[in-house]
Amino acid sequence: MNQPTQPREKALVAIDLGAESCRVSLLRWIDDLPRVELLHRIPNGPEDRHGSLHWPLDRILDGVEDGLRKAAAAAPEGIRSIAVDGWAVDYVRLNPQGEPLHAPFCYRDERSIAAKAKADRQIAPEEFFSITGAQPLRINTVYQLLADSQAGIESRIPWLLLPEYILSSLGGRAVAEYTNATHTGLVDLQTGSWSEEIFKRLGLASEAAPPIVSSGTVVGKLTGDLAELPAFRDTLLIAPACHDTASAIAAVTADLSHTVYIVSGTWSLVGTVIDRPIATPEAEHAGFTNQGEAAGGYCFHTNINGMWLIKQCLDHWRHTGRDIELPALLAQAAQVADIPGLLNVDAPSLLLAGNMPERINSELTLLGLQPIPDIPGNEPIFARLIFASLAARYATTIANLASLTGRSFRQITILGGGSRNALLSQLTEQATGLPVTAGEAEGSTLGNFAVQLAALEAAPGNAPSAAAIREWANRLTRQPVATGSEPR
Repeated sequence: MNQPTQPREKALVAIDLGAESCRVSLLRWIDDLPRVELLHRIPNGPEDRHGSLHWPLDRILDGVEDGLRKAAAAAPEGIRSIAVDGWAVDYVRLNPQGEPLHAPFCYRDERSIAAKAKADRQIAPEEFFSITGAQPLRINTVYQLLADSQAGIESRIPWLLLPEYILSSLGGRAVAEYTNATHTGLVDLQTGSWSEEIFKRLGLASEAAPPIVSSGTVVGKLTGDLAELPAFRDTLLIAPACHDTASAIAAVTADLSHTVYIVSGTWSLVGTVIDRPIATPEAEHAGFTNQGEAAGGYCFHTNINGMWLIKQCLDHWRHTGRDIELPALLAQAAQVADIPGLLNVDAPSLLLAGNMPERINSELTLLGLQPIPDIPGNEPIFARLIFASLAARYATTIANLASLTGRSFRQITILGGGSRNALLSQLTEQATGLPVTAGEAEGSTLGNFAVQLAALEAAPGNAPSAAAIREWANRLTRQPVATGSEPR
């Protein structure tokens, strides 16, 4: 049996921050072919601390270090670069030493409700959308920063979005990567820079915001104790497409001009890639947003509730002694013939945490539908209801997307963890009449690597080209992602 040859090129590391788990993956060159391995998984989730929801930043940072040490041990050839992507909108406030003032708030915390109501009196949502192209959702960074001010936190205190903070903690300079910055609600759609108008009219300090850089920017070199490891000598730190959806889209190899993407995770992001933003009142009313894309275009999509619904149900059932695993539940849900009707999956109460079956039944009652008794044996009915309702919402969204873009769509590709959900894919095909293909479950990681590789071969100071990102995405997606030591 032939043994793999020793890699001639250095490895790369991608850190993908997720709301339920954070992952550290390694790309090595085995027999001159790229091989991606998921080395380390860090459990994640918001925690209630004194009545507010926060992210466990210390646990995330410790887990990132553990994952990087595993990467160093697994890649004796050395590691050329590290890049970080993750969910948007949440941020870390920094003291003068560059350390966190406190654990970052989770976007689901209700503190931004009052802040958004106040902001809407100062800038109408329609005007806000026309300036930023971003759907004015209360979870956006802009409303969280306002909530800070209302809580007495000085507006001039610097802040970094979470993926960029991780890069900074590893030794990188403080930046906001463009795709991630566009989710804050603070970027001018026309210039791609921070909107002085939004900062000024809402009384926020623009000097607290870091400079915006393009996808693929080298932001420094790894420093600290990790840099003492042989594998990490002269390791570059790269801001990829720091928003995980933009990273996932960077890994799509299909022609997106006639393809709808559904990035299916805690949220479902349903949309397509466009060259020019659409910031019309019709787009705002339909709930669409224009977010930066790694190759310079725009991810035009809407946020829909997602796997959060079933995850919250599973958490509740486990807490009450019903330990149910998702694969078995999906198989049982596929056999369910009757459900009470369809939910509005984006009902405000369903975006909140805690006793999701009860929240679902309250919504069913409001709709004049029969509640589902939350008793053992009825869990598959809840699951079927959730996935059928998601599929119906996807169908409505795709019809709106076709109208707004003037495109005729031929297929849907589902990315992220939901790509493994065969029942959701089947129901989506039935609801939309479009064929559904399963994209990469670890698409954000592969897109992270594609941007890194394109950036490393670009001329110094130049952003990676769309063609180079696509070429690397094609090469990477031909190789399956190995799960490695995932359960650790």
